[in-house]
Amino acid sequence: MKAEPDSRTVQGKDVKFSVDDFETVRTTAWEGVRNAEARNLMKEMAVGDQVLFYHSNCKNPGVAAFAEVSKEAYPDYTAWDPAHPYYDPKTDEANPKWYMVDVTFKARTEHFIPLSLLKQIASNQPDSEPPSDVAYIGKDGISAIKEMALVSRGRLSVQRVEEATWAVIEKLAKGGGWDESGKAGKVGKPKPPKPAAEQAKNGEEDVETSSGVNSKGSTVKKRKATAEDNEESKSLRRSTRARK
Repeated sequence: MKAEPDSRTVQGKDVKFSVDDFETVRTTAWEGVRNAEARNLMKEMAVGDQVLFYHSNCKNPGVAAFAEVSKEAYPDYTAWDPAHPYYDPKTDEANPKWYMVDVTFKARTEHFIPLSLLKQIASNQPDSEPPSDVAYIGKDGISAIKEMALVSRGRLSVQRVEEATWAVIEKLAKGGGWDESGKAGKVGKPKPPKPAAEQAKNGEEDVETSSGVNSKGSTVKKRKATAEDNEESKSLRRSTRARK
């Protein structure tokens, strides 16, 4: 699940919500999601489901903490508030369209896991040995990261993470061994981004802002963007969660 660590003012409100803020408030409502697929994933969540807290829309996006769902989906009342940055006049209290869950902070990752590292790992062939810096993830680790929606479609603010991938993320968080600034290290070169024309044809966007929820089931399949997808992608969700 993604949040933005850098300050930005939207309709007079600073929408920054970093791992420092999350650790301070401990539990927060995950409001402001305005994408149907991301909303539906949250509606599937159960109390106790594990969450990756992800820094997005910043110079060094990546996994910053572990959390868990502490309250199942309920109507996102911020959609009815005209003063909220993600007010939606097409929904109301009598007919809610958007939902949110409560998420509780568990722990920071011992080592910040940059998106650049995950993409570099995913660029390796499945049957090849992992880069020396992260040799401890094994060949299966490469395959697991390749399956991660975060490296194949970065647009959604909420994404599913399979159990095998979750286990590799835990290993990376504990083991470290790379440049945590997000600069390319010894883990190989990432694949070049797709041309804009190809992205448009496939209904994709090259946005490096997402995160995940550990949940059983198949990975969300890639599909063409809908009007609701485009609504969220035009304006990345900014949190207005209270910070102390």
